[in-house]
Amino acid sequence: MKILKYQQWHLIILIVLLFSVYVLTKFDNTILGGSLLSNLTKYWFLLAILSPIIHQIYVVICWRYELHYKGITKLFGNLGFKLFKLGFGILFASRLITITLLAISNQYTMDFNTTISFSLSVILMMPVVYLFYSVIKYFGIDRAFGSDHFYPEIIKNTPLVNQGIFKYTTNGMYIFGFIMLWIPGILFQSKAALLSALFSHIYIWVHYYFTELPDMKDIYGINENKD
Repeated sequence: MKILKYQQWHLIILIVLLFSVYVLTKFDNTILGGSLLSNLTKYWFLLAILSPIIHQIYVVICWRYELHYKGITKLFGNLGFKLFKLGFGILFASRLITITLLAISNQYTMDFNTTISFSLSVILMMPVVYLFYSVIKYFGIDRAFGSDHFYPEIIKNTPLVNQGIFKYTTNGMYIFGFIMLWIPGILFQSKAALLSALFSHIYIWVHYYFTELPDMKDIYGINENKD
């Protein structure tokens, strides 16, 4: 089944990542210390870990169902891509929201100067802002959502972007975009949020190598990242 191509590796690595996270939380009991809104940090941590998993599985199913079978278009017609983007946007936002709530719940479990944590957060935000500027101005929001899976015959003839942040890297989305998930943990000095950010940043590369890159080969006939 084309939807599941290479997803056995996705599952295996996900299991390894989840086991590693579990071991780390058992190794240091302060990682899950604290609470927010009458809920213990461990529950916020669970949400922050589940959010990227649900998001990336959603993208795998939708991208490949559409790319190989035109399934979403057959179901929803011209609204298909818009509905996909809505779901994508909600799930992407949930990643930042849950990790921020986690950071607040688990704040000050790390001990370093507040001025340093604030300054580092501001510095890290700079490439994130530049990335989103570059996406809007040069790359295109629809293309960032994966419009090539919905309109491969049109998008495959679009030249690779080499302006803005994409002048310096062909994979700005995953290298710089996911830096923003580290900022709540740094700003609130939260061990749990930083561990969640590490999980999410590693896990997005699982999506890249076992979903996006193979799909790009099918769409463009190349192995280079379209980002």
